[in-house]
Amino acid sequence: MNLEGFTRSREPSWRELESLLDRARGRGERLGAADARRLGSLYRGAAADLALARRRFPADPIRARLDELVRRAGAVVYHGRADRSSAREFIARTYWVRVAERPRLLALAALLLLAPALLTALWALQDPGGAIDFIPSEFRGATDPPRQDGGTAGREAAFSALLFTNNIRVTIVAFALGITAGIGTAVLVASNGLLLGAVAGVAIDAGNGRAFLEFIIPHGPIELTCVVVAAAAGLRLGWAVASPGNLPRPTAIAREGRCAAEIVIGTMPWLVLAGLSESYVRGSGLPLGGLMAVGLGLFGAYWGLVWFRGHRWLVVEAARASAEPQAHPELKPALAS
Repeated sequence: MNLEGFTRSREPSWRELESLLDRARGRGERLGAADARRLGSLYRGAAADLALARRRFPADPIRARLDELVRRAGAVVYHGRADRSSAREFIARTYWVRVAERPRLLALAALLLLAPALLTALWALQDPGGAIDFIPSEFRGATDPPRQDGGTAGREAAFSALLFTNNIRVTIVAFALGITAGIGTAVLVASNGLLLGAVAGVAIDAGNGRAFLEFIIPHGPIELTCVVVAAAAGLRLGWAVASPGNLPRPTAIAREGRCAAEIVIGTMPWLVLAGLSESYVRGSGLPLGGLMAVGLGLFGAYWGLVWFRGHRWLVVEAARASAEPQAHPELKPALAS
């Protein structure tokens, strides 16, 4: 292969790589999933081209151009592989990566919570008498019919605080019960879903649905998110117990247990934020639309961070893993030198 033929055949790939690097501006996560993978592939090819240029055209300016191109691409491909142990890195990225790593377990945890809640709510609407007997006495205040004198405010506040405390307990215990191969986690989350659905259904049947929504919506969506995320962490630990794969079971449990613990630790501040929303937003006098904007805004912010700081980073990491320089078959002799 002569210099002219080499340049003519490879020039389009180099230009495409340069274009992607200009768009990335030093950070691969600025690219979409497909472009991140393409960046890795083009970097691999450029590194192989550089190896060939060093062997066959060492004095030509094409070598300097490829040196610079591979250096730029390598800086983007391997950006951020520094130690992630700092608190700042944990808050900014590691936590979100941990949450996004197991999307199927997140979906399973959500199903375990929401499916029983929906079914029980429908049952409570059809048979409120039977459902009220299912609800523990401390949760029955939310199911009382609304009073015209406004005397329900204190009872609603007490119930909201009780529900918040219950969700904190479920969040922590759902993770801990992962050691039962995930069975305890699944039972606890499903039971919490049954309780939530029964209370909601009976409250709606009693004509207290709007009041129930008003004091749940500012903090409920993010609290339930925390329950789901912690349950997924417990299921992650449970999977290591039940199916450690090729690793010794103690090693698998230690590895997944550490990741699951990181998830729970990172989730705690969001529970605190939910508590602040419950304390200050619910009693602020905002109309229902404003309360919903706060509650759903917190919910959207959390899952937006999971997507942009977690999922997209995993995509970039996958591209990096496939971006180790490898030669085309015809270039292997050049790389061997």
